[in-house]
Amino acid sequence: MLLLLACQPDKTVSNIVSTSDKKYHEITLNPANYNVAFLIMDGVYNAELTAPFDIFHHTIFRDSIKAMNVFTVAKTREPILTFEGLRLLPDFDYLKDTLPPIDILVIPSAEHHLDKDLEDQAMIDFVKKAADEAQFVTSHCDGSFVLAKEGLLDVVVCTTFPSDVKALRKMFPRLTVQEEVLFVHEGKYITSAGGAKSFEAALYLCEHLYGKKVADQLAKGLVIDWDLGAVPHLIKK
Repeated sequence: MLLLLACQPDKTVSNIVSTSDKKYHEITLNPANYNVAFLIMDGVYNAELTAPFDIFHHTIFRDSIKAMNVFTVAKTREPILTFEGLRLLPDFDYLKDTLPPIDILVIPSAEHHLDKDLEDQAMIDFVKKAADEAQFVTSHCDGSFVLAKEGLLDVVVCTTFPSDVKALRKMFPRLTVQEEVLFVHEGKYITSAGGAKSFEAALYLCEHLYGKKVADQLAKGLVIDWDLGAVPHLIKK
């Protein structure tokens, strides 16, 4: 039997309209949940965006936990074109809209995270402010470069896309960059190698917040093999 979980959970919600312009959609956030913001821009990679988005969204189908509201933020309300060609409509423009409080900030990798994106001071300023206020900040693949640009990773161990470890070290020599792991967690920061392995970092955060039973349920619901002990990682207390 195939069970399609396409409906919203039966929970009390509050409407938060991300803009007064009615040509854009409205989103609904449960005030009892964590607010999870995904930073998107042209060239964002599908895998680093959709893998954690899927995991975190599915928390709404688990009972007796503080689930997650997932939404996207960008410096525009116009469609974003991913690296692979998907067109996405951002939920919030962080330059113009009033954003809800961000509990968890997610920075997927994008095509130009090693060059011109790092020159976007408005984006860097947004990340710094959101990261300072968030409970957790996660990056996938080259999203770590965005965090490093503002010095947010200076006092923690981090990682990035395997073939970009040397570039991260060269660009930010003050960093301690861990190799041969899929993710690193220290303090509020979780940095991951990205790609399809972004699922692992997202499941780890869920296991950290909710326990192994819930993380196993989330993995099973998405047909993912999940065993934290089998995943190369580093957790710094």
